[in-house]
Amino acid sequence: MNGMQTAITEGVEIKVETQFRPDLSNIELGSFFYNYHVTVENHNAYSVQLMHRDWYIFDSLDEANLVSGPGVIGEQPTLRPTEKFHYTSGCELTSEAGFMKGFYTFQNLVNGLQFQVEIPVFNLIFPPKLN
Repeated sequence: MNGMQTAITEGVEIKVETQFRPDLSNIELGSFFYNYHVTVENHNAYSVQLMHRDWYIFDSLDEANLVSGPGVIGEQPTLRPTEKFHYTSGCELTSEAGFMKGFYTFQNLVNGLQFQVEIPVFNLIFPPKLN
């Protein structure tokens, strides 16, 4: 795993770790696959629900991509105070370097208001490029 990136917005903490996957990549054909593991933790005194995601995916050799949709990995998890939710997903780039960032839209389950939570920028870099 590469370094962890962390951000806290309105009492919701997002941590992201990335991992290059040589077993799913084909370097010769310009396919670089990465997993990202996300931990969401609710530091609020009330429950929240993850309703929506908006990802910005930047690939140094391709156009930026926007991915927007309900929930994550087919779920819209509810987190009680101090509760954590973990998931792993993946991203394929056509180059050796890129990054992702974005935000989740959460709903406060006490007052019904929605709010955005920052997903910190994290790099997707082919390991030999780090030397």
